[in-house]
Amino acid sequence: MTQCVLITGASCGIGLATADYFHRQGWNVAASMRDPTQDHILGERPGLIRPQLDVCDPKSIQSAVNEVLERWGRIDVLVNNAGYGLIGPFEAADEMQVRRQFEVNVFGLMAVTRAVLPSMRAAGNGALVNISSMSGYSCFPYYSLYHSSKWAVEGFSESLRYELEPFGIRVKLVEPGVVKTDFHTRSKDSSALAAYEPHCERSLARMDRFYRFGNSAERIAETVYRAAASNSSKLRYPLGWDARAAYLLKRIAPDYLISRLTRFLCAG
Repeated sequence: MTQCVLITGASCGIGLATADYFHRQGWNVAASMRDPTQDHILGERPGLIRPQLDVCDPKSIQSAVNEVLERWGRIDVLVNNAGYGLIGPFEAADEMQVRRQFEVNVFGLMAVTRAVLPSMRAAGNGALVNISSMSGYSCFPYYSLYHSSKWAVEGFSESLRYELEPFGIRVKLVEPGVVKTDFHTRSKDSSALAAYEPHCERSLARMDRFYRFGNSAERIAETVYRAAASNSSKLRYPLGWDARAAYLLKRIAPDYLISRLTRFLCAG
């Protein structure tokens, strides 16, 4: 029987590449997005639908899940990809920006997961693939709110896997390092405050230099597929030299060494 994947945030970047990759592997694909009418790339394909799904709207979540189950009767894999990035000084962020950071990256991810779990539990099988980041276990200046949302995803996923193991449901974290997609133009927001400007501009300019070395969306899609298809209990899939190095340093290096390296990379 053909397997089915539901992907959030599939209109661009990692989500789009993942939808295309799963479809080319012969899967039924539900490439959900906030506004399917704006999709000019995936188009109409056999075995692919584009449900309207806004992770901040519980009604659209349940409607999309129902549409997939009515169409194919199953959801074998959920890829929680939809994301929002708030960058800049924490002090400058307003309440709405802070709440949106967590509504999309954390509460939205949880809401979609909750809607999908009953069908997976009834089937006794499934996989949740949460798109995290090296930002979920490392930290850089002026990414404090984005980091905190990804750290929440990491903790949620690590704990949830123990709850779901008895039901045959696997939890996976795909943790890319720097990514070469338009996330930083389409899904990024920023905060600013004059007192921080000289330091913030210098730090973010140094960080921007690394993006040309980042992972492609297509490479991340391949890793998402590998994680989804694996029956192993492996939780984390760091992707890219930067993510693997950061993960190793977090495990073996003392805090003072990590902080000195971070200052050198971001504030030198």
